[in-house]
Amino acid sequence: MSDIAVRCEGLVKTFSDAGALNGLSLDVVKGEILALIGPSGCGKTTLLRLITGVSKPDAGSIEVGGRVMVSPERFVPPEFRRVGMVFQNYALFPHLNVAANIAYGLHGADKDDQVSAMLQLVGLSGYADRMPNELSGGEQQRVALARAMGPRPDVLLLDEPFSNLDSGQRVHVRNEVRAILRMSGATAIFVTHHQEEALFMGDRIAVQHQGSIQQVGNPGDVFGNPATRFVATFMGETDFLPGEVTAEGVQTEIGLLQSTHPVSVGDQVEVAVRADDVRIAPAPTSGALVLTSAYRGMVNVYRV
Repeated sequence: MSDIAVRCEGLVKTFSDAGALNGLSLDVVKGEILALIGPSGCGKTTLLRLITGVSKPDAGSIEVGGRVMVSPERFVPPEFRRVGMVFQNYALFPHLNVAANIAYGLHGADKDDQVSAMLQLVGLSGYADRMPNELSGGEQQRVALARAMGPRPDVLLLDEPFSNLDSGQRVHVRNEVRAILRMSGATAIFVTHHQEEALFMGDRIAVQHQGSIQQVGNPGDVFGNPATRFVATFMGETDFLPGEVTAEGVQTEIGLLQSTHPVSVGDQVEVAVRADDVRIAPAPTSGALVLTSAYRGMVNVYRV
């Protein structure tokens, strides 16, 4: 039995002559949280819409839970896909209490027991009779999560779920949501454009740019060993130094460096350098001049 929960192959989607997805392929493993990150307009939400079935691709295929949802010969409507969705604005029914919101979409004689179990999972056991307008933003988000998880979907999609929260709430709620997903064993695709959030939430990170996936890997690999220049700059402030590969290493303007990638003598390369890779060692003979400095709380940023 395959350990792939979602498989997207060669997805193409075009809007008004502009490509939103350009042959995108991506696998999501059962039980993992995949953080999908990229700049606004790169096609992240479009990908989620294709997985849920509210939009059709122009080409490509999608499998969810081992079943073909989309192919040139097949299209399964959204209501027959086992896909849960958590929206940016929570999308709770304002006229229904918490229990009724969670029960929406549940079936069977044990529906009340399922609601109770979900309330306990998200830490809202005493909130069944409250209305959405009586809840904080973080509590509303947990209700939305419980409602999406109630039918036990094959995959849970979270589209910028913390965007309506202030910075203090955001950190608190993301910790709670990650813990809930961990306890439930759910498979999730978590969409964000915040690098720190992706690094915290994801078992793996997929970096999307201009309608395709640039790199997929664990957070340490994506941050520390970016596959492209875009990934390097998007995942953190990065400077690039031109260099030439010699028998001893990579010769740059700041000295000889060792490559972490396979290279050949004579290659012209770029070396990506992040601020946390640098240790300042004052030298009286240095010709460097500090041009600007900026205080950013835990760090000072200097331009030399």
